[in-house]
Amino acid sequence: MFVHIEIIESNPHLRSLLGWHLQQVGHTVHLASGCQQGQEVFQQRHPDLVVLDLDLNEGNGLDLCRWLHYQQQAIILVLSAHGDETDVVAALRSGADDYLAKPFGMQEFLARVEVLTRRSRPFLPSVLNLGELQVDLVQRRVVVRNMPVDLTPQEFSLLYVLTQMGGTPLSRQELLRRAWPESIDNPRTVDTHILSLRKKIELDPQQPRLIQTVRNVGYRLHLEPVNGRHRHNGVKPHQRPAQSRSSHVLV
Repeated sequence: MFVHIEIIESNPHLRSLLGWHLQQVGHTVHLASGCQQGQEVFQQRHPDLVVLDLDLNEGNGLDLCRWLHYQQQAIILVLSAHGDETDVVAALRSGADDYLAKPFGMQEFLARVEVLTRRSRPFLPSVLNLGELQVDLVQRRVVVRNMPVDLTPQEFSLLYVLTQMGGTPLSRQELLRRAWPESIDNPRTVDTHILSLRKKIELDPQQPRLIQTVRNVGYRLHLEPVNGRHRHNGVKPHQRPAQSRSSHVLV
């Protein structure tokens, strides 16, 4: 399931590496390096899942885990170089939903995120059928007028955010906040990606029907219902995975 994920990790190389891999599978990623920044990003971005390194250079990871748990808004995947049973139990009792000991394999990390994200939005449809536009949120496939369309991860993120608004327009600033992994202040970035999206999914990009400009506001997605209603396939919630340690090496 495609969701917003915050990574709170003090190691800049690992932080960027995890973020890059999550973006490649379609997630929107928000990065933070310590407790204070982690709290600020969480309050601004409202992520569905938080990947939290307990071994932070700034602040106490367990205290931050408790704080995140009290917000009751996100699922928490803890990362730590300490894999003893006492460390795992302490993290789980502090609010973590899963625990992954370092070093770990990237495929295991992505698999755990995939399982956890199935629980983050249990009632979100897996496929949106909106007239001539079909968006598969699980496989990250887009079909327009029965023809598959190849989108970049950022284009898909932007389209996804628009589909979730039910036709309500969003400002450029709000689209930047919701659809981009890091803070960007240039609203023209949104215009550039909207233009690219229109070229790929609009029958006539000069006279767009799907992605509409709302004067003095921003952009909205024109949702054309199928047979008078928005038809979709539901997603069933999953139980939390069992916690275990890994001996794989992370690059």
